[in-house]
Amino acid sequence: MTTPGTAAHTGVIHDIGYRPYTGPRLGRRYATRSLYVQSLRAAFGLGRSGKSKVLPFLLLGGMTAPAVVMLAIAVFANLSKMPLDYAEYVTRFGVLPEIFLAAQAPVLMSRDLRHHVVPLYFSRPATRGDYVAAKFAAMFSALLIVLALPLLVLFAGSLLAKFPFGDNFVHLTYGLLAAFLYALVFSALGLLIAALTPRRGFGVAAVMGTLMITRVLAGIVVGLNGGFEPVPEESAGWGLLLSPSETVAALVNHLFHLGAVNTPQAPGSLGATVFAAAIALLTAGCYVLTLRRYRNV
Repeated sequence: MTTPGTAAHTGVIHDIGYRPYTGPRLGRRYATRSLYVQSLRAAFGLGRSGKSKVLPFLLLGGMTAPAVVMLAIAVFANLSKMPLDYAEYVTRFGVLPEIFLAAQAPVLMSRDLRHHVVPLYFSRPATRGDYVAAKFAAMFSALLIVLALPLLVLFAGSLLAKFPFGDNFVHLTYGLLAAFLYALVFSALGLLIAALTPRRGFGVAAVMGTLMITRVLAGIVVGLNGGFEPVPEESAGWGLLLSPSETVAALVNHLFHLGAVNTPQAPGSLGATVFAAAIALLTAGCYVLTLRRYRNV
């Protein structure tokens, strides 16, 4: 018969192999960079199942394929330049990056919000600001890849087709600036909306709905103010400020004198200044609000 005191000493400690971390303890900057790389890979479904890669790479291919077709047409038809300007190409096929944003921004945000954990171990703690900065940089980089890759394909093709180098290079910089602005605005706005809900489906619908509804509203306001007349009213262009994507398109078209009649245009030099300020304020405002959102997470 065992006494209570004897039973208390029957426990055994098992060594199952846990060891303390003895590797290099890198700083916050390395942790932020690791989170950026992991998030950028996640935006394209890398490191995940094959099903996760289908949509992002399908959209990347859909964005690039028209550039290859245009290049083939220009070569076989002996054209002296591309059918579309580089910046106009980004605007014309802009719905595909918008779908990419709506689908992938929640991928970067919703899972961490739902489980309150990130899929990385850090040897140093990362702050909430580091987290938001890494996610923003990853979404911006992913969108820039989607937007800029077809432009680089067009430029490489124009060199092979022996189009004028100088003219193509200048217009490539116009297109890259347009891609930069689109990626900047879309990343800030998309991540803010995606950070509001841990449900991925709600995030997708909210991002896409915001972009579509604001574009429709802007079109209605522009139309009511004579923006679609044969000789459009210049003041009607102020209505484009209601839509983030139309604001970027109008500024780029005005700066580089692109587009035909009835394409989005910022109303004059004052309008271009206001549109540029609106882009900066929208981006900064969305980023600050995302930071405030993560104070309570």
